Amino acid sequence: QVQVVESGGGLVQAGGSLRLACAASGRIFGISDMGWYRQAPGNQRELVASITISHSTNYADSVKGRFTISRDNAKNTVYLQMNSLKPEDTSVYSCKVQKYASAYWGQGTQVTVSS
Repeated sequence: QVQVVESGGGLVQAGGSLRLACAASGRIFGISDMGWYRQAPGNQRELVASITISHSTNYADSVKGRFTISRDNAKNTVYLQMNSLKPEDTSVYSCKVQKYASAYWGQGTQVTVSS
């Protein structure tokens, strides 16, 4: 089993920055892709950014140029640096860790951007 814990959410004004972190622990051998997703009330969950174990990245168009995903393989941790935040970025952000054919999710962390 893999445990996934997110941290770093909060309330920020538009134009501000936040940094999210997601740490995987437990049976972590075999972890590959890690990613951040978000879901606002009434909306479907969407991919924000993902990163492979070799650090290849993928971003949603809506966050390109503003968000940066990175990972520390030694710490089994993935980060999401969010700059120039907009009110429409308000959502619950969840981390997904892929291990072979299984996906493990964290509980999510709330990000609220005020206008």
